[in-house]
Parts: sequence; structure tokens; C-alpha cells
Amino acid sequence: MRTTVGIIGAGPAGLLLARLLHNAGIDSVVLESRDRAYVERRQRAGILEQGTVDVLRAAGAGERMDREGLRHDGIELRFDRRRHRVDFPALTGGKSVMVYAQTEVCKDLIALQLKEGGPLLFEAEALAVEGADTDHPRVRFRHEGAEDVLECDYVVGCDGFWGVARQAIPAGLSRTFERTYPFGWLGILADVAPSHDELVYARHDRGFALLSMRSPSVSRLYLQVPADTDAESWSDEEIWSELERRFETADDWTLRRGPITQKSVTPMRSYVHEPMRHGRLFLAGDAAHIVPPTGAKGLNLAVGDVVTFARALTHREETGSDELLDAYSATCLRRVWQAERFSYDMTTMLHRAPDAAPFDDRIQLARLDRLTSSRAAETDLAEGYTGFPVE
Repeated sequence: MRTTVGIIGAGPAGLLLARLLHNAGIDSVVLESRDRAYVERRQRAGILEQGTVDVLRAAGAGERMDREGLRHDGIELRFDRRRHRVDFPALTGGKSVMVYAQTEVCKDLIALQLKEGGPLLFEAEALAVEGADTDHPRVRFRHEGAEDVLECDYVVGCDGFWGVARQAIPAGLSRTFERTYPFGWLGILADVAPSHDELVYARHDRGFALLSMRSPSVSRLYLQVPADTDAESWSDEEIWSELERRFETADDWTLRRGPITQKSVTPMRSYVHEPMRHGRLFLAGDAAHIVPPTGAKGLNLAVGDVVTFARALTHREETGSDELLDAYSATCLRRVWQAERFSYDMTTMLHRAPDAAPFDDRIQLARLDRLTSSRAAETDLAEGYTGFPVE
């Protein structure tokens, strides 16, 4: 099998890249180790930055998002039983975010790819990337019980942290930067209308809590818990009672309860691999970087990566110049590190460390006081949350 761009992974990054390349007249093949049903139901991110929304619309993948997604013009911060709303459009010149689950993004892009795009092979396990430093890299993969080879001009690894793409970069060329946090998020899906019309980020002495949603009738909520927590060790009653404690306010706001349909624990980690390119192999998304979910950056960073690659390859096709491809890693990493910084700031401002001292608590409250009393500080948060520009 032969193509211009071999894409490993049919998450939102790989699928969007295939769509962008198709629109630019560049052929690709997408290899996905899981079956279609799995890809379309795996719960991940749910907040799309303004830039991600714009890219999906321009790519022809925004129709259902615009119909069913929930535009949000701000978030609410809670601490010391106080409430403060951050108004995104007022602080950023009109930017907002969209609540639209990753599962739905994938469904939309899969439908487009199968209807109009190049080959999308499910249950096609990538085994190795070979010849990354040559003009014709290859992806060895297994599909329908047999091994095959995908010959490419370029390979883009959108196969996540545990994928094979990053392993093709020689260890002597790799640098990694990481931080593992001593807590995670106990997340639930509940069949109940959200208790607030925008996301609520709560800092509490008992730990962080987040009120989010998947639709007007489905709530997504999170509790900070120890990193080794078993989700099933929490009863439904314990979860709702703890959420009520952490979201408590001085006014008459109340938390709506409903049937919990899913529980899981998300680990908290920051990770960056440098470089994001080796020869004709390019890394995108979780294959190159991971952020704690506090800043809602993971999916959006992956979108920025593949937009950068698609622009660079289109530039080469039109001009013959490798300038933008050669700059891919440096270009992406500038945005990645800003997102890492933003996510770290949000995480450390809102989560209580297990060994936190009274001084640490007061510093967190001082940071929140500053943010809610300074337009400059509030603008910095709003600009980071709605998205750093893709160069």
C-alpha cells in the first residue's frame, strides 16, 4: 500500500489531519488499532477552543457541532464560598469556547472520511515505523490477521502516549520533561441537567471540583481524589455529598442530583517530548505531549499540531520549500509550552496538595483574589482558556 501521508491513529488529531489533507488535495491513509465503535464512544475531552471550532468549520466538519454544541462565553471560579464569572468575549475581543464531546468530533470526522476521504482502516495495529530518517518511511501494521506495509512520503504519529510512533525516534535524540501529580480526578457522567449554564471550577480545602456537561441533559462532574483511588470505592451518595460540599456558595445555589451512569479516575500528568519531528516522522497530540485536564488543552493542542503540519506540507506542495516542515517541531513546541504553563498554573491554583501547609492554602487564595480583582490577570486566564494562536 502506498500513500503520501501515513497517519497512525484515528482520534480527533489523526482524523482531522486526514480531512485537512483531503481538502488540500493530498492523499493519506489512516491506521487505527481499535474498531470504529470503540473510537466513537471513548470519553475524553469536551471543551473546544475558539481556534479548534474555527478549524472544524473551515474543514467542513462543523455542521452538527454548531447545531448541537453548547457555546460558552465564560467560566465560574469558586473559592471561600464566593463566585466569580470570567467573561471570555469581553476579555479576548469576542472569543468563546464550545462544549462538544470528543466522541462527537470523531463521529463527524469518521463520517466525512468514509464518505469523501482516503482509506481509514480500523483494527489496523501499527507495529513499527521504519526508515523515518529516509525519503520513504514505512509503517508496518497488522490488519485482518495479516501483516502489511504502508509506504509513505511522511508519517504522522497521532497514536497517543503508548503508540509506536515516538519509539522510532532514537533515544539519543530525545528529551522528555514531565511531572506526575499526587492526585487524580474522579469523573462521573450523570443523567441530570447541569446545575449551571457554564463550567464551574471550585477550589476547596477538601480538594478541587469541576462542574461540566456533555449536553443540556447530561452532566459531567469531577472530584479531586488521591492518585490511586478506585472509582468503584465511592458510592453514588458519597460522590454527590462531596460535590455539594466543594461547590458550596454563600447564596442559594444548589447542585442537581441524578442517576450516575459512569465513573472513572483520570490521572494528572504533564509531559513533553522534544523534538516532535525526526526525519519524515512527525508527532502530534498525546504522542508528543500530555497536559493535566484542568486547562482543557489536550485535544486543542493536538488540533494545533495537525493544522501546523497540514499547512507546512501544503506549503511544500505549492512552493517546493521544506522551510515550514523543518520548523514544525519548534513551531508546535512554542504553543505546547504555553499550554503546559497554563495547565500547570490552573492545576496548582485550584488543587490542594496532600502535604499542603497553611502557607500554601493562603497563596492559592491570594492567587484567586488577584485573578478576580485584576482585569490584567483575568485577561491572561481568558486568553489562555480560549486558546493560544496557531502560528
